[in-house]
Amino acid sequence: MIRPFASHGLLDRVFRILFPGVMFLLLNGCASVSYYAQLANGQLQLLRAREPVEKVINDPSRDATLRAHLAQSQKARAFASEHLHLPDNQSYRLYADIHRPYVVWNVFATQEFSLTPQNHCFPIAGCVAYRGYYSQSAARGEAAIQRLQGMDVSIGGVEAYSTLGWFNDPILNSMMGWGDERLATLIFHELAHQRFYVKDDTEFNESFATFVEQEGTRQWRAFRGLPADTDSRLKQRDQFIELVLDVRSRLEKLYAQALPIDQMRERKAAEFEQFRRDYRLMRDSQWAGDKRYDAWVNAPLNNARLLPFGLYDQWVPAFAALFRQVEGDWLRFYAEVERLGGLPVAERKAALKALAQPRT
Repeated sequence: MIRPFASHGLLDRVFRILFPGVMFLLLNGCASVSYYAQLANGQLQLLRAREPVEKVINDPSRDATLRAHLAQSQKARAFASEHLHLPDNQSYRLYADIHRPYVVWNVFATQEFSLTPQNHCFPIAGCVAYRGYYSQSAARGEAAIQRLQGMDVSIGGVEAYSTLGWFNDPILNSMMGWGDERLATLIFHELAHQRFYVKDDTEFNESFATFVEQEGTRQWRAFRGLPADTDSRLKQRDQFIELVLDVRSRLEKLYAQALPIDQMRERKAAEFEQFRRDYRLMRDSQWAGDKRYDAWVNAPLNNARLLPFGLYDQWVPAFAALFRQVEGDWLRFYAEVERLGGLPVAERKAALKALAQPRT
């Protein structure tokens, strides 16, 4: 039987009591009001597009492939709460077709000689290392403005995001393109954000959610009696990420030096060329010439394009070590994550760094 979800929580309690108006009162300047207006409008349109997954699955007039994917998603959704101890609510038990390939486009920006992202602060999420737009053209406009100001800029499309439990987040059509297992991993990742979130620490939050996604997927495969994923693409992904993090580290050391601007630019360009050479050597000697990352590597490179790698992967080894310490007990793991999240920033990063150190 399909439950009505009280009109999806009375449109999630009237858009959390007219939340856009509250945001407007916190802002100064027409540009800020315009930006937050598109955020509020985009979120409201998404909320209005939701319908119960069960309703779609049971409707023979809907696309059969969509119905099959959604049916599989609900098995993963139940597993997330029952076995991974992620929030048991209506998130990802709803579906919304937003008629575009990504739900938002994030704009990342850094100074020319810095890997420190330009942060943006919001009433719910705190400060994050990007600015999101529900329109690709609006994201491109923002990126053009940033480039005119001399910033390194990158735009990335996002398949899904979490409202951290403020609203019942739906499965989106933008999440459906990579198969059932990828959809499951996205659900695990986004529910992890609802499980625990620290304001103003993107690296902590994304690394935590990425670890839950990866370990959750491993356990999801085991639960279904599938072997561990030995897909060579996963090893290639990890090797590629390591290569990107290496060039980030070299650039950070470069930017710490007091060099003339022209020399700094030359050495920055040289580091990116070295990265490309290292990538091609690895591709040809270890991957049998697999070119899956060629387009990314051969496109123009800058600091901002490297940012998501550090944000999403920096502390994953630390969370993996913590999970081993608690012997794979999810509840104990979350308790320790919450303890870390409650530490002052410097102590938190020191603790994560210590966890990430390989044992001798």
